[in-house]
Amino acid sequence: MYPFDISRPVIGKASIEINKPITYVFCFVGKKFFDNYPKWALEVSEFKPLTGTEIFVGAKAQQIRLEQGQKVESVFEVSAFEPPFKMILSGVDMPFRNSYLFFSHDTQELTELEFSFELLELDLFMRPFEKLIRMAIEEGAENTVANIKKLLAEGPQ
Repeated sequence: MYPFDISRPVIGKASIEINKPITYVFCFVGKKFFDNYPKWALEVSEFKPLTGTEIFVGAKAQQIRLEQGQKVESVFEVSAFEPPFKMILSGVDMPFRNSYLFFSHDTQELTELEFSFELLELDLFMRPFEKLIRMAIEEGAENTVANIKKLLAEGPQ
């Protein structure tokens, strides 16, 4: 038996409040995902929708990300799409999941956006670096929500 649970996911999560209505934030992040994702995911060097530009459960896209100087190519699909509350993306050829959750609070003009990135499997040889990987994932999640908030503050999208 290994001292590590190789199937345990490594998760990073961040949330941020955005001074916009939930429908506006969801439209930017969810409905217009294929247009706007490269704007907030600055590590994405190439991005291509594979099933057209509409978002629906099963829609797929291909991306190339620069991660620590290395090009990493992956395909993902929309696995949940529930306007204006949730969009989940799942890796097709890599074990990851991105979740975008939207919450409306007391005021109609304030939305809480929660983003999480889950690395669903980590190779055994990478388990000793799990803490460093988790820190990098958490930093990436923080950057994601901060970039989205900044873009929405800059005006109409």
